[in-house]
Amino acid sequence: MPTVLRTHLTALRMLLVMTVILGLAYPLLVTGISQVAFADKANGSIVTSDGKEVGSSLLGQNYNLPKQDPNNADEEAKPDPKWFQPRFSAGSYDPKASGASNLGPNDEKLTKAIEDRRAAIAAFDGVDPATVPVDAVTASGSGLDPHISVAYAKEQVARVAKARNLSADTLNQLIDKYTEGRSLGFLGQDGVNVVLLNKAISEQK
Repeated sequence: MPTVLRTHLTALRMLLVMTVILGLAYPLLVTGISQVAFADKANGSIVTSDGKEVGSSLLGQNYNLPKQDPNNADEEAKPDPKWFQPRFSAGSYDPKASGASNLGPNDEKLTKAIEDRRAAIAAFDGVDPATVPVDAVTASGSGLDPHISVAYAKEQVARVAKARNLSADTLNQLIDKYTEGRSLGFLGQDGVNVVLLNKAISEQK
């Protein structure tokens, strides 16, 4: 057999073997292990309420009032006072638009946007603008983070309690329950998962 043909056949056999190993066997093995050991995370950490899927504990979402005209793209959605609100998202929590705004810290548009958000959030929550936490007026790097700071969650207690006729103590207990510690014990700050918190609130009788 000519050397060139023999070389090509060897390469073809190697291609087929590696395709089976890396394209079939390895993915099936990893999928099997993940389904057995980490089924919830492997399937997207789906959150359900009354048997219906309402989101993922890994992805933030908006909690807005329905638009007066759902077909009007220019109409700005307003936050619903009955829910704890997440932090701002540059992509409106669209998983296909994950990312930041790309505006730098010295950009006048970003500075004005932050001040506008601060004033709007202060008025919405009934607090002094100077007390609005930083994460309330800025977006996460992914624009999909479901967590807010404990300070921002606590700021919203009075509003949600009034809108839902619930006690502040009940809401503070839920905030404590859904507060997650730092990653690996030392990275970042404690954060409250808004998706899980709002799910728990919706189940309060």
